[in-house]
Amino acid sequence: MDFSTFSGQSYFLIGGLILVGAGLLILSLIVNARVAHNVRHDIRHREKLLEYYRNIFSQLGVILIGIGVSLFIFFFQQNYQDQRKRETELQLVLAKLAARIARGAAAVEYLGEFDALLDDGGPYISPELGGTNAAISAHGAELGKQVAEILLVERDVEVQGFEILNLSRDFEASFVVNELDPALWFNIVRDESEIKYATTQLALDYKDLQDAIGGDSIAVAIANPEKEAKIKQEVLDIFYDADLLRQRSRRLLGRACWLFSQGRSFVNLRPANEIEADARSHQEWIDRSKRFLTRLKSGSGDCFKLLQFSPAP
Repeated sequence: MDFSTFSGQSYFLIGGLILVGAGLLILSLIVNARVAHNVRHDIRHREKLLEYYRNIFSQLGVILIGIGVSLFIFFFQQNYQDQRKRETELQLVLAKLAARIARGAAAVEYLGEFDALLDDGGPYISPELGGTNAAISAHGAELGKQVAEILLVERDVEVQGFEILNLSRDFEASFVVNELDPALWFNIVRDESEIKYATTQLALDYKDLQDAIGGDSIAVAIANPEKEAKIKQEVLDIFYDADLLRQRSRRLLGRACWLFSQGRSFVNLRPANEIEADARSHQEWIDRSKRFLTRLKSGSGDCFKLLQFSPAP
């Protein structure tokens, strides 16, 4: 039996009632012995008085013990029902989490198209942190080729599909949200918010890129220095938001797989630095989390395989 749901006051109340009741019954037995003594010595006036006390003590003792036992049974049943409800909710949350992981893994497959663009010429690092790979440095004809590939990715990847990674929906209607580590819960919600931001911004970025190109072909637009500068800025905006999307999506999926791999004990987990600590780049997070996620299993494969990440050749 798990007494964890008993409050301290309830526990002491039940124990106190039973002890007092038992004490009164013992006292009634002592008084009864005195009654017997008075009967043997024919002391009638004391016999009646002691009988009265004996009856009072025994009745109060039985009543108090009865109340204590009734309260104990009530709390025992309540605790049992709470435990069953908790187990049922845990199983339901885990089932939803498994479905969320499977659907999220399918969505994350599309990130490979962003990877090919972002990691061309080396792992992507945003310009403000000193990035110099092809995603950052492309100009002229190389930029025109990059724009054409971006427009192909726009048609191939439905960025709104990444909303399937919204794990908090599975937690917030159950007790899990109260038992999950607050820092872990905050990180989940933060990543979901940033995925929402990235997908919203990408849709706007694509539109801005089309506006920057105008009615011209890509080659003609790039040949115009003023238009090229606008196009370059829109390309950098797209890459920034695409990189944010892939970082947060993979982290959210990796975290979900980690939670699921722990079974019903996932509510006791504390944030793991391999997953939760912020990184300067997507590649830095991948390098740090790979060994940790490879050791965790989800279904027939490890959690890292779910991320669908292949380093650029």
